[in-house]
Amino acid sequence: MSTAPSHPFRTLGIVGTGAMGRGIAQLAAQAGLEVRLYDASSGAVAKAQAFIDNLWTRNVAKGRIDADQHTKYRGRLHEAATLDALADCDIVVEAIVEKLEAKQTLFSELEERLDEKAVLATNTSSLSVTAIASTCRNPERVIGFHFFNPVPLMKIAEVIPGVRTAPEVVEAVEALGQSMGHFTARATDTPGFLVNHAGRAFGTEALRLLGEGIADIATIDRILEDLGGFRMGPFALLDLTGLDVSHAVMESIYHQYYQEPRFRPSPITGQRLTAGLLGRKSGRGFYAYVEGQAQRPALQTPPTSAPLPVWISPENGETRAALAALVSAAGWPLDQGDRPTQESLCLLTPLGEDTTDCALRQGLDPTRCVAVETLSGLDKHRCLMANPATVEEFRNAAWALLSQDGTEVSVLNDSHGFVLQRVIACIVNVGAEIAQQRVADPATIDRAVELGLGYPRGPLAMGDHYGSRRILTILETLLAATGDPRYRPSPWLRRRARLGLPLTTPDPF
Repeated sequence: MSTAPSHPFRTLGIVGTGAMGRGIAQLAAQAGLEVRLYDASSGAVAKAQAFIDNLWTRNVAKGRIDADQHTKYRGRLHEAATLDALADCDIVVEAIVEKLEAKQTLFSELEERLDEKAVLATNTSSLSVTAIASTCRNPERVIGFHFFNPVPLMKIAEVIPGVRTAPEVVEAVEALGQSMGHFTARATDTPGFLVNHAGRAFGTEALRLLGEGIADIATIDRILEDLGGFRMGPFALLDLTGLDVSHAVMESIYHQYYQEPRFRPSPITGQRLTAGLLGRKSGRGFYAYVEGQAQRPALQTPPTSAPLPVWISPENGETRAALAALVSAAGWPLDQGDRPTQESLCLLTPLGEDTTDCALRQGLDPTRCVAVETLSGLDKHRCLMANPATVEEFRNAAWALLSQDGTEVSVLNDSHGFVLQRVIACIVNVGAEIAQQRVADPATIDRAVELGLGYPRGPLAMGDHYGSRRILTILETLLAATGDPRYRPSPWLRRRARLGLPLTTPDPF
């Protein structure tokens, strides 16, 4: 039977009893700590205690805890009327407003009251732990201890040492987080730490696709949900989080990294924020909401088409075989020549290329060429992409063919990398760069992203799943075609892809 990790803390103080403070207090009491709750707002602590107690009451009714446990937990919550009442705490966690000056002032006030060995922890999600500690007499005891909302359900806490944080403080806080039932992700004190840093690609690349007119909002979300396996698409997620929060985080991390192109925000979110289209909280964001339900447009009805001969590019044998099986199942004639006849619909399977470049590079007639997304197979959802010269008859024929068995089909405008390829490649690349910068080790990066962002797998495991060589090809093609340094491959990715090593392989020394 496993036991909770050992840590030196017995009494934990909370400053700020909003959603984050309440959640941390609940976990601490359940982990056996005495908890002191302080809030500058009158009545806030009583509300927080009532909220937590109501959660425990409901858990008793559901059989998750018994009445004796409820009584013990409730008895560990105490109101601290003043900051002086926190004097006997072994650790104090602040969960106040995200303003550097406010946190620095609070920690200076706490230093006057607490024992010299007491730990000062900040739940900041975006501010530098080193900067918060810089005004303290003893910065060695200051550490980042970042939870995610809702705290009891999001089973992860980031542990972020500042530049001067003592090693024993890091180890103690890690053990405390684990005793609360959370995975502790140790990360360096960099903008966005680990999880928010890793999450930069999903939304920003989707916004770039939208801004380029490649597909509409609902189509991008459907593709990433159906083909990518994400719980919700990027625009549904932005609506859930709220643009008042998401846009500020995008801009903050971008500027903290001195305009790093990989994190470049989109003007789309700024415009929509100004218009008050915040998301669910305002009743309208990227989607309109009726009784809390997003109103997504229905898929377009596929056109009908008489069967045409179908020629499939031989550049990728595996994907060619899958498409050939689909053509045969539909009963359409398969053109098996080395070059297509003049009547054949030409199906291409580019990796990182757009349909235009792929067709011209192969010396094909672009008027009959349509590209098909094959990165994630053809079973769940299919994407086709014409080029500006594609004749409507051939585009409609490809659409009818791909949808003949009832599988949903999305039709995109010409783009390097479709939707899925671009978003996946950017996620993997950012994750690889986090590993390259030693923000965290590969296993921690993947587990933290799975828990903190709900991705189907972590970014490095995602790269291994789709193939690091394919991801590298997508990025190199995007970089060459656009000239945008946003797509420059991380050295971590490039080395491992070229060596045939998994992206999850740590450096040996």
